[in-house]
Amino acid sequence: MSTIDVRLLGPNGLAVLDRVAEGVFDGPVDPRWARRFFADARHHLVVAIDDGVVVGMASAVDYVHPDKAPQLFVNELAVAPTHWRRGIAARMLGELLALGRTLGCTEAWVGTEESNAPARRLYESGGGVAEPFILYAFRLDAHQELG
Repeated sequence: MSTIDVRLLGPNGLAVLDRVAEGVFDGPVDPRWARRFFADARHHLVVAIDDGVVVGMASAVDYVHPDKAPQLFVNELAVAPTHWRRGIAARMLGELLALGRTLGCTEAWVGTEESNAPARRLYESGGGVAEPFILYAFRLDAHQELG
């Protein structure tokens, strides 16, 4: 069995995304969005690589607010089905949380569906505490008015 390399990609990480296993991202990597992602220092991407192929990814954004210390929003975490149950997701989440500490973040948070038992087990095993909330999504590519 090969060794899985888990690492944080830097500003020049785009080339690593040339070979990505099925199921890691929701769709194909779009170079223009990837360049924009890596150009923003507040965007972070940890990947898991097996024999030159990205088999997992975890993305996050660090942000500040006028009345709070920096926080880390973990946006997404995925592992190719071929690599499930190997501890890859936990390693990637650990890398993001360590990065958050390095950046001075005092809190990290992530959302998942109530029905996503594997994700909930992962987050709870890492010390996360579930705080139920209601998520509202706005479609910005369609005309929508408030009121």
